[in-house]
Amino acid sequence: MLTAGAATLLMARVDSLRAAAPEDVATESAEFKAAFDALVGKSAPQSSGLTFDLPDQVENGDYVPVALAVDSPMTAESNVRAVHILSTANPRAAVATFRFTLLSGKAQVTSRMRLAKTQDVVAVAELSDGRILVTRRKVSVKVGGCGI
Repeated sequence: MLTAGAATLLMARVDSLRAAAPEDVATESAEFKAAFDALVGKSAPQSSGLTFDLPDQVENGDYVPVALAVDSPMTAESNVRAVHILSTANPRAAVATFRFTLLSGKAQVTSRMRLAKTQDVVAVAELSDGRILVTRRKVSVKVGGCGI
């Protein structure tokens, strides 16, 4: 049992930890978790073979450059079907979906997106052999986009 003095000290410590927590701590929204689970399901995602290039920090969340590439021969036996970009803290988790065919030649994309605040951005690649590739990057945003 805590004495009154110890309890007061403990509560002060908890309050100081809350106050010290940075506002930009990335949290996963319920919408992100549902979207991620729908894409990945019960598979064991892998990270090798998926390159995801994002800046570590951006001044303005209205314009965040993104580039991704999947190492695939893009043959009938082995190809990339789709790559999805999800955000963990935007108003909408689904940022973009890019679909590929054998005629694509390469599974690579360069684009831009909006980020509401500092958060993790996740890329999920679906391969024709059933494998799922996943990679995650944290982006610090000084001024949020998405109208927030």
